[in-house]
Amino acid sequence: MHIRVLRLAIPNIVSNITVPLLGMADIAVVGHLKGASTQIGAIAIGGMLFSFIYMTLSFLRASSAGLTAQAFGKKNKTEIQRIFIRAVAFALGLAIILISFQNVLSWIGFSILEAEPVVEFSAKAYFNVRIWAAPATLLLYVFNGWFIGMQNTKIPMIIAVAGNIINISLNYLMVFGFGMQAEGVALATVIAQYSSLLLSVLFMRLKYKSYTLGFPIKESLVWKQIKALLSLNRDLFIRSLILIFVLSFFTVISAKISTEVLAVNSLLFQFFLFFSFFMDGFAYAAEALTGKYFGQGRKLKLQQAVKTTFIWGFYLSVPFTLIYAFGQKSILYLLTDDTAIVNLAMDYQYWVVIIPLLSFVSFLWDGVYIGATAAKPIRNTMIVSGLLVFVPVFFLAAPALGNHGLWLAFTAFMLVRGSLMSFWYPSAVLKKVD
Repeated sequence: MHIRVLRLAIPNIVSNITVPLLGMADIAVVGHLKGASTQIGAIAIGGMLFSFIYMTLSFLRASSAGLTAQAFGKKNKTEIQRIFIRAVAFALGLAIILISFQNVLSWIGFSILEAEPVVEFSAKAYFNVRIWAAPATLLLYVFNGWFIGMQNTKIPMIIAVAGNIINISLNYLMVFGFGMQAEGVALATVIAQYSSLLLSVLFMRLKYKSYTLGFPIKESLVWKQIKALLSLNRDLFIRSLILIFVLSFFTVISAKISTEVLAVNSLLFQFFLFFSFFMDGFAYAAEALTGKYFGQGRKLKLQQAVKTTFIWGFYLSVPFTLIYAFGQKSILYLLTDDTAIVNLAMDYQYWVVIIPLLSFVSFLWDGVYIGATAAKPIRNTMIVSGLLVFVPVFFLAAPALGNHGLWLAFTAFMLVRGSLMSFWYPSAVLKKVD
């Protein structure tokens, strides 16, 4: 079981780590242009807007992974095909909506993310190009979820690495070869996304040829099954919205406290994000294995997979905690040369130190619950921890503790998420194993 977990987790970790590297490459390319600050700001704002959009729609990957894994466990080839077709139809429908209402999305997004006129002009140019990647991006969610459900994380890793290499190469070509700016970086992303989608189709055709023959399209688009998928995706969508609210609230409040605190919290939050890349790898492994054994009705195997995943989660969180405890200042100096910011950040160092041990549980439970397609408990957990814990704790603690109150609220949010899912696990997952 340890080998099964690692075989699924390690490729996912590699895939996740390529995400920030690509973001760094985007900024590095335009960072060497004349008026670099404007182009960097444009990519930062435009990229943030797309992060919000796609984070809310990430349920496409989660639902595809959970449902496919269960059908894989049952060895139900026809249902695996039907799940894929329904997910593709749903993703294409959402992509059409995004492209059709791109002007509305742009207006709302740039009204919220206020910026200087020159930065906003370049950011809109970036948005107007990148929005055309929506069909490919959403379909990639479906393919990645489907591959994970089929117990294969190597293919998504290969596609992610290949796609990012294409993206980075095209960044340089568009900017330095064709003299484009932020819109060139966006165009590189569009081409890379469709290239990744093509690779996904080719891998599916080569590795799972029998699943691509005779797609039961008419039988797949039955209202009863579509309604069930809508219900599942609705709950996961609400979960994503509340998570975005918490993260956005954290950033907005940081900015309201002071520019220095915003800089400090942005730097410290990188420690949380980096840890999350590793935990998400194991969460995806939990999705695949939980779904498989849930579909097979093998409760003992499911429990073994969950236990093994949590063992790895704990053993990884310990070294992260030690590194953050003794190496935090050195890491901060890798991120900035501003001594004043680093010294201010060290006033909040203990919040970063405790994050790995307090948060790994919630990451892994997300994977287990998604594998079991227990979306309602995930939704309810997020409602309680996000709206009934995070917000009240902040408003109660902030007047006396300031920025410490904000970190206390975020820590309580993660702790309650993990605790509630631990409490509900027997009834939400185990009880429903056939």
